[in-house]
Amino acid sequence: MKCLIVQHIHEAALEHLADNGIEPVLAPRPDMETVARLIPDVDAVITRDAGLTAPAIAAASRLRAVVVHGSGHNAVDTQAATAHGVLVANTPGLNATSVAELALGLAISAARGIAGGDRAERAGAAGFRESATFSELTGKTALIVGWGAIGSKLGRMLRAALGMTVLIHSPRARDTGDFPHVDLADGLARADVVSLHTPLRPETHHLIDAAALARMKPGAVLVNTARAGLVDEAALAAALSEGRLAGAALDVYTTGAPQGPLGDCGNVIFTPHLGATTEDALRAVGIGAATTVIEALRGNVPATALNAEALRRAPA
Repeated sequence: MKCLIVQHIHEAALEHLADNGIEPVLAPRPDMETVARLIPDVDAVITRDAGLTAPAIAAASRLRAVVVHGSGHNAVDTQAATAHGVLVANTPGLNATSVAELALGLAISAARGIAGGDRAERAGAAGFRESATFSELTGKTALIVGWGAIGSKLGRMLRAALGMTVLIHSPRARDTGDFPHVDLADGLARADVVSLHTPLRPETHHLIDAAALARMKPGAVLVNTARAGLVDEAALAAALSEGRLAGAALDVYTTGAPQGPLGDCGNVIFTPHLGATTEDALRAVGIGAATTVIEALRGNVPATALNAEALRRAPA
């Protein structure tokens, strides 16, 4: 059996596949033309954010499983996979600690001006310390939007390490324990830090728009390590340039954002999608993806299968 690796995964994951009798086939490029050429000869695919389109899936002749390296699976055409009898699964939660730690670091950096201070110092620009207003986070209030593996881990970090009051807005969360669930407008008005950890769906596109930003507490900090489309970047640039927010820290954003109006704001931090790129997370997610492929090719339904019920309902 063979598994096509569309994008680089941890070496330990490749070894795990090989140790279980599955040959990893490394795609030289992640474009769909290359994938469509290689996919007829494999039994499974592991992809990250390159996705898998309907034409590529249609080109497969023996494909049984597609596994996403991570939690986001929007780029995989699950409907096409289901139509071809292909199971789709992801690997959620395995990178939660790394993403939550980055969100914590970004919140502190934005509140304390760490990145801006570094840029000013390197440029030899005087007066940064006197020209900006910085804030402590200890004892303040945070709003976590999305209470999945990452959001809940960050919430516990903020409360345990900084003694913050942590509010939750997550309509799909079944249980937030002793963390109070609030209406989004109420949470935005109360929070000193707002951190986004919700999937991108039609109802969450531009969840943080001009109206939401206007509701945010003056001097608050916005952190987004989830999906770029959650934030209206033009509205955020306006809020930052007008001084209504103390700062923003973005690990996800649209192409060109650092060179546009948002990039002209001195109080915004950009990081190049670093959330899950620790050695620890890459190893854990890679092995998780490989294990899911092994389970699927053995005829089992992985716990993280996304279309198992649809496949069961599909006509034989």
